[in-house]
Amino acid sequence: MASSNFIDYVKIHCQSGNGGKGAVHFRREKHVPKGGPDGGDGGRGGHIILKGNAQLWTLLHLRYQKHIKAAHGVNGGGNRRRGANGEDIIIEVPLGTVAKDAKTQEVLLEITEAEQTTVLLEGGRGGLGNVHFKNATQQTPRFAQGGEEGEERWIVLELKVLADVGLVGLPNAGKSTLLSVLSAAKPEIADYPFTTLVPNLGVVAYKDYQSFVMADIPGIIEGAAEGKGLGTRFLRHIERNAILLFMVSAEHAMEEQIRATYEMLLDEVRRYNPELLDKKRVLAITKCDLIDEATVQKIAQTLPKELPHLFISSVTQKNILPLKDLLWTQMQD
Repeated sequence: MASSNFIDYVKIHCQSGNGGKGAVHFRREKHVPKGGPDGGDGGRGGHIILKGNAQLWTLLHLRYQKHIKAAHGVNGGGNRRRGANGEDIIIEVPLGTVAKDAKTQEVLLEITEAEQTTVLLEGGRGGLGNVHFKNATQQTPRFAQGGEEGEERWIVLELKVLADVGLVGLPNAGKSTLLSVLSAAKPEIADYPFTTLVPNLGVVAYKDYQSFVMADIPGIIEGAAEGKGLGTRFLRHIERNAILLFMVSAEHAMEEQIRATYEMLLDEVRRYNPELLDKKRVLAITKCDLIDEATVQKIAQTLPKELPHLFISSVTQKNILPLKDLLWTQMQD
């Protein structure tokens, strides 16, 4: 799908419905003298509801729908008739969608499961009819409650891709190629910066019919946390990943540059959100078909001892199966 169709941020104005008014009404029947009050309650205003849809992967359908308004509740009637509730508006969103107050940036709710249904803005409560206000000293109340107003606010919806493994690396580190080798995903692959302009998801088949989801996040460059390159637009997507697979290309790199590049990527992630450093990390040194075994050994000596790492080649399939094993083991720990 074209990158223009991937929308992971929208700002919409939402308004839930007002509650209906309670009725002021008295029974008027020949055989019931002094029938008394029988005004019914007003209906509840319509809610604004978010619902998870596993078939959606973008917020594109909301891009041009700036104003969303639920129906008002119907006023109560005589004979204790309750007004109908206003029709709810259900907004279907991809899994991983976060709703925030546009003004305060307060997180209101998150949708992480298929069919998860959560009220974003509640409709106003319907008013009580005058039947509720009859008492010993007030036999004919000539008043009822008005309905409560609904809620109204600007909402920001942000999509954070849900995946087990997120690929983190510089442009052209081989992320898209690895994803195409491990899964049925067909990301665009070419030798120029920022080939990946949208996150690509792939399902990686594993042993015994098990699988896990891998996300190819657009390449990070130094200064991404400050908005350089594609900036923080896609850094948010790694917040949902259980494991971060850092990928550094061995092509044109000296031994000490591998670790320096990894630490630069790690620093960008830290500056964006320090909590991401709590996630499990694995390092893959890619394009190892372009270097000899002696260089591999030299690079290995420069890497952090506590960091699980593998030297791989998507082209020759070198260590691709051990990489799947390593990622699976890390996910199970």
